[in-house]
Amino acid sequence: MNLTSSKLNTFLFFKLPSAYISGVRAKEIDLLHCVVTVKHRWINQNPFKSMYFAVQAMAAELTTGALVMNHIHKSGKKISMLVSQNKAVFTKKATGRITFVCQDGYKIEEALKQAVSTGEGQSFWMKSIGTNEYGDQVSEMEFEWSIKLKLK
Repeated sequence: MNLTSSKLNTFLFFKLPSAYISGVRAKEIDLLHCVVTVKHRWINQNPFKSMYFAVQAMAAELTTGALVMNHIHKSGKKISMLVSQNKAVFTKKATGRITFVCQDGYKIEEALKQAVSTGEGQSFWMKSIGTNEYGDQVSEMEFEWSIKLKLK
C-alpha cells in the first residue's frame, strides 16, 4: 500500500492539525517526488500581508517527510525519523497559492539500506522549493533527516 495524497491529507487532519488548518494540502506523491500546496489566507499571514514563514516551513517539510515516510513504509522495517537541522532562504513575498516540490526521493533508499545493514543512524539532506502561481521562486528550504533502525 503506497502513501497517497488523500491519505497524507487525512494524516495532516488528525496528526498535524495546525498544518491542516493553515491550508497545507498534499497534491502528488510517489517514491521520487512530492508536491504540496498552501494558499495565502488571513489565517496563515504575517503582519506584512504575506504567508508566515512557519506555514511555508510546514508545507516544505511535508514534501520531504512524506517521501521519507513512504520509503520507510515500503521497506517494511521499523525505522524512526527526525528532522535534525533545517535551512531556509526566502526570495520573494509569498502570496497566492504556493506550491512546494521535493524531488529528492532518490536519496532515501541508500540511507535506509545503510541504516538497516549497519544498525547505525543515517542522515541526509532534502530540498523543497516553493513557487508562486507565476512560477517565481518564493522560498527554498532544506531539511536534514536522521533515520535509525528501531531496536525491538
